[in-house]
Amino acid sequence: MDLLTTLVDKGLRRELPTREEALAVLATSDDDLLDVVAAAGKVRRHWFGRRVKLNYLVNLKSGLCPEDCSYCSQRLGSTTGILKYTWLKPDEASKAAAAGLAGGAKRVCLVASGRGPTDRDVDRVAGTIKAIKDQNEGVEVCACLGLLSDGQAERLREAGADAYNHNLNTSEATYGDITTTHTYEDRVDTVQKAHAAGLSACSGLIAGMGESDADLVDVVFSLRDLDPDSVPVNFLIPVEGTPLAKEWNLTPQRCLRILAMVRFVCPDAEVRIAGGREVHLRSMQPLALHLANSIFLGDYLTTEGQAGKADLDMIADAGFEVEGADQVTLPEHRAAARGGCGSHESTGAGCGSGESTGGGCGSHEGGGVCGTAAPATPTVSEPRTDLVTVRRRGAGTDLAPNA
Repeated sequence: MDLLTTLVDKGLRRELPTREEALAVLATSDDDLLDVVAAAGKVRRHWFGRRVKLNYLVNLKSGLCPEDCSYCSQRLGSTTGILKYTWLKPDEASKAAAAGLAGGAKRVCLVASGRGPTDRDVDRVAGTIKAIKDQNEGVEVCACLGLLSDGQAERLREAGADAYNHNLNTSEATYGDITTTHTYEDRVDTVQKAHAAGLSACSGLIAGMGESDADLVDVVFSLRDLDPDSVPVNFLIPVEGTPLAKEWNLTPQRCLRILAMVRFVCPDAEVRIAGGREVHLRSMQPLALHLANSIFLGDYLTTEGQAGKADLDMIADAGFEVEGADQVTLPEHRAAARGGCGSHESTGAGCGSGESTGGGCGSHEGGGVCGTAAPATPTVSEPRTDLVTVRRRGAGTDLAPNA
C-alpha cells in the first residue's frame, strides 16, 4: 500500500498520519502533484462534499500595532503605506459586512490590529456584533482581536460571537525568529481560552517565511492537538516595508502540497485558503479547491484580493458550489460535539486571518509517493510584486468594497 492510499484510508477514518508521512507529502515531486491533489481531494469530498464556504473580512482597526510580527504590514515600525485608522463605528462595520454577505459570504470575520483587546474594546466589538446580527439574519460572526485576557472570550460569546481566530503561524521552535513581543505559548493560551468559552476555535499558519518542511509539519501537528474547527492556511504576502519583504519562497506546486498535507493531518476540519492565494497559487487556485473547503471572498486586511466575482466564477467553473447559509459547515460528528458548530444559528466553523501580512497580534494572517521523505528542494518563485497591491477601498475608506 503506497503513501497516498495509506493517507486516504487514514483521512476517511480521521486517523492521524505519522510525521514521516506528512513530511513525505511535502517531499513529493511535481510529477506526482496531481496524484497528491486527487488523493487529498477524496478526503475533502468525503467530509465536505463539493461545498465551498465563503468568508468576508472587515478590518475594524488598521495599523498602529505595537507588536513586531515580521510578516505583518501593520507591525510596529511598518513603512508599507497601508490604510491606518482607529475603530470603525458599529454601523460602518455593519455596512462593510453587508457587502460581503451580499456576495455570498456566510461568515463575517471582524479583525482588529493590536496586542489584544481592552475590556472597553470588547464592549465596542460586542456592539458591532449586535449591529451586524440585527441587520443580517443568520450571519455567523468570528472575532479576531489578538491575545485574550481572562473572561474576554466569555464576554464575546455572550455578545453573540460564534468563533474566535488566533493563529499559531509557525512552529514553536522558530516562533522567536518571527516575533519577539509575545510568545508561542501566548497564542496557544488564547486558542484554549476560546475553546473553553464555547467559541468555535480557529487557528492556522503562515507558509513561506523561510521555514523548513519540519517546521510546517510541527505547526500543523500542534494545531491538530489544539483541535480547532477551522485551520486557515496563509501564504506570506511579502509586502514592501516589512522584514520579510524579500521572502519569495513559494511556488504554486509547493502551496498545493502544503494544503494537501494540512488536509491529511486535519481531515474533518474546515481548511481555509486565506491570504496570499492570488500571489502564490495564481492560475492554479482552482486546483486548491480540491484540498480546501473554504476561502475568503474579495479583499484582505491591508492588501487587495482578486475580484469577488472572479472568486465566484472560479468556484463554479471548477465544479464546486457556494455553501448556503442553511448548510452546516462541519461534518455531523464535529458539529454535534460543538453544539451545532458551523450552522448559521450557532457557533461557527472558525475564522482565518485572511492575510499573512497582518491584522494585529494573532489576527493575521524530493521523494516520490512511495513514502520516503527525501529532503525537498523547492524552486524559489520569482518575485511577483505586481500581484501585491495595498488595499485602498472598503472598510476605512469612502470607496465601495470588493465583494
